[in-house]
Amino acid sequence: MSENNNEARRMVRQRYGENHPVTGAYDPSRTVQCQNGLFVGRRAGKILAFKGIPFAKPPTGQLRWQAPQPVENSSSVFEAYYNGKTPIQTEWMTERASYYPQGEDCLYLNVWLNESDKSPGKPVMVFFHGGSYGWGGTADPIYDGENFVRRQSDIVLVTVGYRVGLMGFVDFGDLPGSEDFPDAPNLGLLDQIEALRWIRKNIAAFGGNPDNVTIFGESAGGGSVSLLPIIPCAKGLFKRVIAESGSVALTFSKEECRVFTARLLKETGATSMQDLMSLTEYELMRVNEKVNAINNFPQRDGKLIPLDPYLPYQRGETADVDMMIGTNANEMNYWIGEVGGIVPYCLTIPVKFENDRKMLSPVENERVRLFMAGLKGHSVWRMTEFYNETMFRLPAIRQAEEHAKNGGRAYVYYWTVPSVIPLRKACHAVELAYVFGNLDETIYTGRRADEVLSDTVMQLWANFARTGDPSTDKLIWQPYDGTQRISMVLSDTPHLAKDILSRQRRLLSPLLTRMINPSYATLDYNVPCVHKVVAGGLLALAGVAAAVYLAAKHKDTC
Repeated sequence: MSENNNEARRMVRQRYGENHPVTGAYDPSRTVQCQNGLFVGRRAGKILAFKGIPFAKPPTGQLRWQAPQPVENSSSVFEAYYNGKTPIQTEWMTERASYYPQGEDCLYLNVWLNESDKSPGKPVMVFFHGGSYGWGGTADPIYDGENFVRRQSDIVLVTVGYRVGLMGFVDFGDLPGSEDFPDAPNLGLLDQIEALRWIRKNIAAFGGNPDNVTIFGESAGGGSVSLLPIIPCAKGLFKRVIAESGSVALTFSKEECRVFTARLLKETGATSMQDLMSLTEYELMRVNEKVNAINNFPQRDGKLIPLDPYLPYQRGETADVDMMIGTNANEMNYWIGEVGGIVPYCLTIPVKFENDRKMLSPVENERVRLFMAGLKGHSVWRMTEFYNETMFRLPAIRQAEEHAKNGGRAYVYYWTVPSVIPLRKACHAVELAYVFGNLDETIYTGRRADEVLSDTVMQLWANFARTGDPSTDKLIWQPYDGTQRISMVLSDTPHLAKDILSRQRRLLSPLLTRMINPSYATLDYNVPCVHKVVAGGLLALAGVAAAVYLAAKHKDTC
């Protein structure tokens, strides 16, 4: 672990503490009565924060891999000073919540409010973190809500923890005893729904309006808030959705989920659910280190999530929910760092590209050929743009278009403000520091975020939560439809634009039925790009090095 990672780990872990029952005197002005107890928060100026409030019973013991159970009523008094534990996951440098103490007992939420605003029935914004459904947690400093509610004083902000990876998204297949764990493939989503039920019952005590709840999230969180409107048991728990860099496309088929199951059984030697249930929490954490790299996304099981997750949008089943959705111009550049740098990235992305093209028809492959031919730059960057489109922007566009066409109101944005980290550009997650107003959280931006732009973004997000229209007095944002296709370009000078990258949309939109997603667990390495590296040896690697040099020299082509 590098010195920087050690420092990040130290910083995050020093925030840890355990909330305890209060047996003596306490400050009633910092206390909120909820169904499961009186919770005493902490005050920083006019900001009151309540951290680590349980919204479900601990999913431990016999509740492991079961749907979340409602909390029990209580009149006891509890501290609400510290985040709950991070869900079990592998420590990872860009997921700083992974450095926080972890555990199965992870179903907690945090609430921030600004006491300077006494208005009743405040709009509520509920955030679900990202992390590819295998990482993340509310303890990540970038998700701290203090600065947001300081600038948007009438908002009550909530961040929610949910099970991920091995504990939150696993299909046990035909393993003996698996019939007793029917919800295991999508437990993380059920956790989110249980949190929203708790919020609906209790948020008025914090000054929030339970009938004006906006759910928002980034990456896996953006995927989650795109899926929740199509889940019947989540109906009525929220009014609006903001999906950042995530859509219903970030899901797996049942077949894709079975790869993880096979790996889990191999690593544990388990032959029954009884074997898995007998594992200790410590053993689960060690197993997770071996399997977390191929964690599942939510499963299109035909039960909780339709086999075609766009269908409810097409049927108008989401029309009662206002939607804002958007993506960043260079989403995929984020993974340059995730795979270990530009050289591994240049070697990896062609393998996935050639695998994904195998499943396409000749007509579809001709569309891809025309798309690639219309782009400039090295083939690696053209492949990168292919995934920017098929995994992120076009699914978001389709989701917004279907929603708008069938009775809903939709707004679309396109983020172009870059990171200063070499080669990252306007990558995945770069907007988070701006959205939360945590300007000094530079892990994705590489520099302090611009305060003026951050204030604009927070105002847009908060206005949408207030009324369903994100427009400000200086920036009118028109809804999206399939004719004008108007998007808000979030640049240094935000502005509206019609039908962004229209040629790319027309060429690649028909491929969305293929549900191309970030799954790489079943990649076949018997593909031409690998043959070239093997056959070419040093010559092939020299070609990669040349691509790296050109990428670094001509950053505008990345």
